[in-house]
Amino acid sequence: MEAVEFYLDKIKTKERLNAFVEVYDEESITRAKFLDEKRNSGKSCGKLHGVVVALKDVICYKDHKITAASKILENFVSIYNSTAVEKLLEEDAIIIGNCNCDEFAMGSTNENSVYGSVKNALDETKVSGGSSGGSAVSVQAGLCMVSLGSDTGGSVRQPADFCGIVGMKPSYGTISRHGLIAYASSFDQIGIFANNVEDISKVLEVINGKDEYDSTVNPRLNGSFGQEQKTLNLTIDFQPKKYKVALFKNAMEHESLDAEIKKGIYELAEQMKKDGNIVEEINFDLIDYIVPAYYVLTTAESSSNLARYDGVRYGYRYENNDEDLTTFYKKNRGKGFGKEVKKRIMLGTFVLSEGYYDAYFTKAQQVRNLLSIQTKEIFNNFDAILLPTVPTTAFEAGSMKHDPIAAYLADIYTVFANLTGIPGISLPLFQHSNQMPFGVQVLTNKHNELTLLEISQMLLRNYKRY
Repeated sequence: MEAVEFYLDKIKTKERLNAFVEVYDEESITRAKFLDEKRNSGKSCGKLHGVVVALKDVICYKDHKITAASKILENFVSIYNSTAVEKLLEEDAIIIGNCNCDEFAMGSTNENSVYGSVKNALDETKVSGGSSGGSAVSVQAGLCMVSLGSDTGGSVRQPADFCGIVGMKPSYGTISRHGLIAYASSFDQIGIFANNVEDISKVLEVINGKDEYDSTVNPRLNGSFGQEQKTLNLTIDFQPKKYKVALFKNAMEHESLDAEIKKGIYELAEQMKKDGNIVEEINFDLIDYIVPAYYVLTTAESSSNLARYDGVRYGYRYENNDEDLTTFYKKNRGKGFGKEVKKRIMLGTFVLSEGYYDAYFTKAQQVRNLLSIQTKEIFNNFDAILLPTVPTTAFEAGSMKHDPIAAYLADIYTVFANLTGIPGISLPLFQHSNQMPFGVQVLTNKHNELTLLEISQMLLRNYKRY
């Protein structure tokens, strides 16, 4: 119980960061007392006994508000647990609150929220990153032990990079999406924030695996990863190994990449070579097609997914509802959705419309298929891919409101993993001359999270400078 009280006190002292939408004070203390009694009575305890967890405001927790940081879901209360939450509770975790995020997980700064912006605890003039900014800051500022976010195009890895913590997106289908509010269903994946790789692995071991409510989950997974189906134990035996790693030359030479980040990653590659690893630069000619394909496909899927929010059955309803049904819908959605969400819905509707479907949506699907084919070929020859996480360190608050295209292009290194369904992790290895952290992103083959975690642990142990 002392641990929960510690975190609750710290959350109160850090309220200005705006990381939490709601804190479950009394409930978390009651659960902590119950778990203390369970342990003291000699009963068997779960794998996450007493671990204090925060949830992004897009992950359902029964009898608690879930709004996706949007007015359209104002005061909506979940009627069931997401599968990830169910598994956390089964293993004796304590959920302390739900975290702020960009509305419907659309954004990279956590400034598109009905609850206001989330501040970066290292420098409050900087953004926390998005869309899972609140979840990232809750770990960064020591307001919980671990947190869950969602990653559609980098929404776990990018804020982890900006906040100087570890953020992992597992392969598509490793964790059930049941109870995760959908943005783009073929991209979304629940991810994990922590201060170290061991904590990531412990949570992943618990919440991965098959689920009867989600047919996209890999049915062969249940605490095991990779072709050899090794069990990912709570204390991973990270044996010293040598790896063959690919570095995308086109990505490292991209004009958007900050010079210090580029220098840091090249120095890391050289040090890894000296230590017996193989690091090779390879061409990846599709790099400039990644962001356009991502935004065509995700906005199309969001246009479909968000059509259900109309103010009829739940959520926000415009006060004057005496007009015809069409006007009623327009006012509910016009007032209920924020600017960024409306922009993406309209773009998605456009690329799905007659006359433009083949020119945009079909072409983007073809790019996605080419990416998947090339990715498979890369992992036939390499254990992992090394990339920057983000082209720059954390943005100045408000700077991206005037240049939304720049914000979209900042996703250039993260959306690749979502388009291909492979796992990725951001590791806080470096510090910039502006005193902000920046990380390196590691990617491995689909459902090979074990190798990803082993490489990550090796990098943090041997090369961390931040």
